[in-house]
Amino acid sequence: MCSDVERTIRFYQELLGFPLVEIFENRDYKGSTHLFFDIGHDNTLAFFDFPGLGLEPYAEVLGGLHHVAISVARPVWDAAREKLEDAGVPIHIDSEVSLYFADPDGVRLELIAEDLGSLYGTPLH
Repeated sequence: MCSDVERTIRFYQELLGFPLVEIFENRDYKGSTHLFFDIGHDNTLAFFDFPGLGLEPYAEVLGGLHHVAISVARPVWDAAREKLEDAGVPIHIDSEVSLYFADPDGVRLELIAEDLGSLYGTPLH
């Protein structure tokens, strides 16, 4: 969920470099926008806004979403780190490959400069 479509587009497209590839009205809730960002590897990240519905802001809760981890190439990771720092977004780096931060609605994200199918250099299959 996003609370501000334009802010979400600026954050994901301009700061993180994930192009907006689709945007249309949500067919299940009139006035709601459904938007999709290309996060690489033939995957998209989707958001809805629900104006007027009065939903509570994102909160990390037991059994809920902890964070979204997205595998990116090192140059994408480096560029995102620089842009996030320049924009004043608080970041945390772990093991020199995991970049943690929150989006404008508080959803915790991780960009991991690691090939798909591995974690900290260890193949997962």
